[in-house]
Amino acid sequence: MSAEILRRLAFLPVTLFFVATLVFIALRALPGSAVDVLTSQFATAGLREQLIAQLGLDQPLWRQYLIYMGDLLRLDLGRSFLTGRSVSSMVWQTLPVTIELAVASLLVMLIAGLGMGLAAAARPGTVLDVGMRVLAMTLFSVPWFWFGIVMIVVFSLWLGWLPAFGRMPSALDYRATTNFVLIDAVIQRRPELIGPWLAHLTLPALTVGLTSAGILMRLARSSMLDAGARDFVLTARMKGVPRRRIFFRHMLRNAALGILTVIGLQFGAMLGGSVVAEVVFGYPGIGRMMIDAIQTRDYAVAQGAALALAVLYVLVNLVTDLTYRWADPRLRREPGR
Repeated sequence: MSAEILRRLAFLPVTLFFVATLVFIALRALPGSAVDVLTSQFATAGLREQLIAQLGLDQPLWRQYLIYMGDLLRLDLGRSFLTGRSVSSMVWQTLPVTIELAVASLLVMLIAGLGMGLAAAARPGTVLDVGMRVLAMTLFSVPWFWFGIVMIVVFSLWLGWLPAFGRMPSALDYRATTNFVLIDAVIQRRPELIGPWLAHLTLPALTVGLTSAGILMRLARSSMLDAGARDFVLTARMKGVPRRRIFFRHMLRNAALGILTVIGLQFGAMLGGSVVAEVVFGYPGIGRMMIDAIQTRDYAVAQGAALALAVLYVLVNLVTDLTYRWADPRLRREPGR
């Protein structure tokens, strides 16, 4: 197991190299530059040339690339063109926000997707089964951006139940220690932070979680039905084992491997999907920071945010692999044994 972890971690620098290279090329291929954002149309040519030199944009692309890669080797993500802030500090500030949203979305997906999948598998061929499958297909087909707007219109504008934008009320004085609200509420002994934070988190988490629940529902249902057709399940039924025990102890345990796999993959996808949710709901995570940086051609910030999301995605997939190796003893055997 430890050898597998080391092998997977050894590929992390290679993955980050390709991500950094692709992001570098893509940003430079976009029209415009940070100079266009920092200066107006009335700026003199001399001022523009001075600013281009200060930002290092007067260098050939290959030299800019080598400088960027050299900084990465020193774990230096650079500084924002617009604010002058360290990109590393900006990433550490916004990354907890995105992780919170992804974890909350995962919980919604598990409750909705797994619940619908198990309910459908328990009554195959019934109206409940058909209804769950139609609902899952609908949720899976709905674009996150459109669904988020619908959630804002219904639950915020029409019903007024939940706030539509931001992470905390502007009137609430919240000074982050770790920027994980639950942890900060404990450290700072401020339980009054939790309620407003959950209220602002609900709509983004429901948007990402529900639209991701469809694929989990379909896989959970098919995995449970496949497990139910196995010989050991048929034998247990002939022995008179209670149906509930067969369903949860035999069928669910054997279907867990496929379910764990899709949960891990969907959690990785949620990190990317949080970019959409953060933009729609004005949620101040790393995804929104990356989109803002792309729009303003703040190269260093966009590159740092993309690398942080890539690291998270790789680590999530590693944890997923290790989880289903733990769940299935056959996968823990060393090759050749």
